[in-house]
Amino acid sequence: MASVRLEKLSKSFGQLTVIDSLDLSIEDGEFMSFVGPSGCGKSTLLRMICGIEEISAGCVLIDGAIANDLSPKDRGVSMVFQSYALYPHMTVRQNMGYALKLMKLPKAEIARKVEGVADVLRIGPLLDRYPRQLSGGQRQRVAIGRAITRQPKVFLFDEPLSNLDAALRVEMRVEIARLASTLRTTMIYVTHDQTEAMTLSDRIVVLDGGTIQQVAAPLQLYHNPANRFVATFIGSPRINLIPGRISEADPGIFVPDNAPGSNFALSTQVGRPGEALEVGIRPEHLTPVDADNQVLVGPVAIVERLGTDTYAHVDTVASERPIIVRVPGDAVVKQGERLRLKPNMRRAHVFAQTGRRISPDQIIGSGAGESHGEPA
Repeated sequence: MASVRLEKLSKSFGQLTVIDSLDLSIEDGEFMSFVGPSGCGKSTLLRMICGIEEISAGCVLIDGAIANDLSPKDRGVSMVFQSYALYPHMTVRQNMGYALKLMKLPKAEIARKVEGVADVLRIGPLLDRYPRQLSGGQRQRVAIGRAITRQPKVFLFDEPLSNLDAALRVEMRVEIARLASTLRTTMIYVTHDQTEAMTLSDRIVVLDGGTIQQVAAPLQLYHNPANRFVATFIGSPRINLIPGRISEADPGIFVPDNAPGSNFALSTQVGRPGEALEVGIRPEHLTPVDADNQVLVGPVAIVERLGTDTYAHVDTVASERPIIVRVPGDAVVKQGERLRLKPNMRRAHVFAQTGRRISPDQIIGSGAGESHGEPA
């Protein structure tokens, strides 16, 4: 195992900067995920740690030693790619033992290591098959097994499950979680799938435009996003955003821009009278009610029934996009039905015009006992 530290790390392609002076510390034995939209720099960052992408500026330190000038094979890392990258003319056994063969280990030791890893990954019966004889999930297990046999200090995963169908992704996600618990080796995982990141990671790095937006544990990101970008990226279904401003007459009231009749109580600490703000409310923090003044009103446009939960998309004038509310799976909700939705303002997020999230202790009713951690 080893720690990984990035100091002022940058990557540019000509005039285009894709990683901008980034600092990050990954602890020994930690499972860290990089998430963000396409083009945010997460895969480039992983390749710089691996040594297959040149560093424009800054340092990569592995186990305390600068690794910038080391080749990938000398960095003590193993990488699992999205495309499996198995040799088609080799059996599973030969693929998993190939790196050990290059290291000139004795055949008996190679066989022992390969068979031990195969047992851990439950692919022992597949050792004499060729990649073409395997399913996608089995190929990915082999690719992971090949990385494990090298006994690296750091595992690097570059979107390893994106080529699998939904059922296999769930199965392999469980396998990777089990593997991480068993090996306790430092793991860095790149994904565009927030479910993978939330369920696997000790901490998550949220990237946008080559810069870190927030580093935190999964539930800290969900409950205490540092800004609007993190709040909208983490969470499925997405958070509901309502633009508005602080009332000129009463600085404790938030007035939606497009639904001035639906006013919501905030503390006077939020901002100045007339200041533009945006309120974010998760689907589970809205409740259909029969009568209340502080509500969002509109017809149901779409109903998504997912078994344990049902999501209703409600068209309201308060937001350009439908407001999504989560209700019990067996709730009677019909398309076209008019709903009145009351937000739980104790759980709402308030964002300044810059996108920065205003601290939760500035929202009425949220005391210190309600806090879910501070954003990084």
